[in-house]
Amino acid sequence: MARTSGKAKTRKSVAKRFRMTGTGKIMRRKQGKRHILTKKSRKRKRSLGKSVEADVTNVKAIHENMPFG
Repeated sequence: MARTSGKAKTRKSVAKRFRMTGTGKIMRRKQGKRHILTKKSRKRKRSLGKSVEADVTNVKAIHENMPFG
């Protein structure tokens, strides 16, 4: 949801889910490390703990909701 007029405010739910890097990329957490961990391998759980770059299709929406990044 883009805001067209008025003061631009940060959506706090978006700010808690995403982080900006120094170069302007948006990082996100991977899903799947909350529960049902016994059937997942150690290697898989380790990789789920790492942050990854957000997909290019979502970057515009994230920037609109987090204007001061």
